[in-house]
Amino acid sequence: MGKLKESFYRQAVEHYSRRLKAYARLETIELAEGKETGRDAFALAALLQEEEQRIDKYLRREAHCIVLTPEGRTLSTEELAAYLEKLRHTCPRLDFVLGGASGLAPGLKERSDLNLSLSRLTFPHRLARLILLEQLYRCFKLMQGEPYHK
Repeated sequence: MGKLKESFYRQAVEHYSRRLKAYARLETIELAEGKETGRDAFALAALLQEEEQRIDKYLRREAHCIVLTPEGRTLSTEELAAYLEKLRHTCPRLDFVLGGASGLAPGLKERSDLNLSLSRLTFPHRLARLILLEQLYRCFKLMQGEPYHK
C-alpha cells in the first residue's frame, strides 16, 4: 500500500529491483492507501478492510503469501534464504504484502503462509519496501552461492 513519492526511495527501490531481476521475475503493484475517515477503532477497521479487499484482488491463490507485519516472525538473512530455498522447489510463486501506515487487516495476516517481521524497530512502509528488496537480493545471492559483501 502506498506509492513511493520521494525520489531517493524510488531510486533505491529501482536499484534493487534491477538487481533482483537476474534471479527472479519481480512485479510490484502499488495501491493507493485508503482514506482515513476518523481516528476511532471502527474507522481503522473499515480502512483496513477496504485495503484488504483491494489487495486480495492481486493475490494469486497458487502463490505462497508472505505478509510483512511488526508482530511477525523475525528471521536472519540466512534463515530467510533457507526458507525461500525450500519454497523454490515446492512453490515457485511468492506474493509479498506490505501494508500502509495503518498496517494490515487481521484477515490478511491470518490467511498468509508467513507473517514476517523485518525488525522489532518501526520503519515507514516505504523504507520497509526497500529493506525487503535488499534482503531478497541478498537471499538470492546466498542461495546461488555468490558473494555478497557484509
